[in-house]
Amino acid sequence: MIINSDIGSNIKKFRKKLGLQANKLAEQLGISPSYLNLIESGKRNIDGELLIKICNELRIELADLSSVKEINLNNSKIAITKFLKNKNINRLDLKIGPKIKAFRRQLGLQANKLAEQLGISPSYLNLIESGKRNIDGDFLIKISKELRVDLSDLTSRSDVNLENDISELLDDQLFEDLDILGPEVKDLVNTNPKIARALIKLGDNFRQKDHDIVNKVEKISSNKIDNRKTSFPGEVISDFLQNNKNYFPKLETFANKIFEKVQVNNRTRYIALCDYLKSEYSIIVKDIIPQNGKPFSKIYNKKKKELLLSDYNTLETKKLHAASQIAQEGAIKEIDEYLSNFNFPSNESKRLTQVALLNYCGAAILMPYKLFHSECKQLKYDLELLQNTFATSFEQVAHRVTCLQDPKLPGIPFHMLRTDIAGNISKRFSLSGIEIPRYGGACPRWNVYSAFTRPGVIQAAVSKMTNGEKYVCIARTVEKGVGRYGQSKSILSIGLGCEAKYAKEFVYTENLDISDKKTEIPIGVSCRTCDRLDCSQRAFPPLHKKFDIDINTRGVSVYVSDNNS
Repeated sequence: MIINSDIGSNIKKFRKKLGLQANKLAEQLGISPSYLNLIESGKRNIDGELLIKICNELRIELADLSSVKEINLNNSKIAITKFLKNKNINRLDLKIGPKIKAFRRQLGLQANKLAEQLGISPSYLNLIESGKRNIDGDFLIKISKELRVDLSDLTSRSDVNLENDISELLDDQLFEDLDILGPEVKDLVNTNPKIARALIKLGDNFRQKDHDIVNKVEKISSNKIDNRKTSFPGEVISDFLQNNKNYFPKLETFANKIFEKVQVNNRTRYIALCDYLKSEYSIIVKDIIPQNGKPFSKIYNKKKKELLLSDYNTLETKKLHAASQIAQEGAIKEIDEYLSNFNFPSNESKRLTQVALLNYCGAAILMPYKLFHSECKQLKYDLELLQNTFATSFEQVAHRVTCLQDPKLPGIPFHMLRTDIAGNISKRFSLSGIEIPRYGGACPRWNVYSAFTRPGVIQAAVSKMTNGEKYVCIARTVEKGVGRYGQSKSILSIGLGCEAKYAKEFVYTENLDISDKKTEIPIGVSCRTCDRLDCSQRAFPPLHKKFDIDINTRGVSVYVSDNNS
């Protein structure tokens, strides 16, 4: 069997990540070190049995070797597919089962229906989804067709974002003596994702209790106590969106139907949306000026069937509110169905997520999937041009490009975050694979922070993580608040990015030399987890590295001496 030569270099890369010597791996595989060297240099082909054995020893999956750089070349993909057709993939079953279940739920497909399509019993499908039955290659391919996903989606690497969250949690000093390695985290996420998410909940709860203690101490004089029972609802929303890849097909279908009915030019679309609310749901939209001291964005009076929108809002915001109200009236069942498939820690977080889905559907009405996807491809994701094309805000467009995850018509997998000038992350979502911190602020070298130095200007950069992965990242500030003289506005920064392999499809790389290492900006996730000891912006020492303070010597920061820099 012929395997693409890039697999050899990827084997070497994962081996080094584990800190495994070539002769040691060769011994474990039962081959000579010289033969392993030929494999890693791409001078020898690998048969299926040896390939599976290598994956087992390196604690990775087949798809990791063929797509680590996302070259996704036909030769390697075909070779793996052929191998899967003739072999049982016992090692992958425990990991594939939950993925099958997740994709099935994402499609809104009942288990008995999928079982019928596959020609098996519902009980047997349940055993597969729970990882209690092996799957042969032919059957796996059949499942991927019914779920409308690529084979690599089922056999690809695990939930990177969940891995990152767990890694960040375990980097706390509390677990320092346990010396938990990255592959061990990956194994946990692959085989027991529910347990991994439970650990994250415990971490969130611990963090919330810590904040509660601080609040109680600060407010003890006035006898006020913060009694919130939730652990950061905003993070729960991010987890929910991440769990669904920020793509909700039923809402897209509903939104497309509405768009067809209100399809007029962008300048009059607000009027068309208001007319639709009146004709279909007897809801009257009123633009009013808020009373002094009583600012608001929108108020919906269910009894009077009145939607009051503040005249201090921009037209883009008013359109989104009107479209979201249509979603509330016509798609609430679909929204509640999506919510029912997620375990929310509190009613507050569930209600906030409901609002997020209403806004998602509203944005989909303003920017329908197929039309928006077509414009994105044509304009190479130029956010300002897309903003003008659909008469929406910059933030709305940036958020919408992260939603293009229809398996039949996918867009670039982006990450997005929103932060204030103090570094508080209020939105985070990542399909690109970049690590966005869950606990604490991100690396100050990210251009999402430097964007505050040039308000309103899009800044583009090639960012290189500590694991060697490169991303094209853009950032721009936006203003939020009341559009009235004398009223201060808050300034937020929107960050958006993708893997460097998509550079040719992303307009912001036209003035960037991706191959020039001198233009790369070395970044980390956060100071606590970053290995870069030569960083002048280090605010805290890395948790997993020891450092000595020498009063006679100082490196680029107080936490780095000449000896360990």
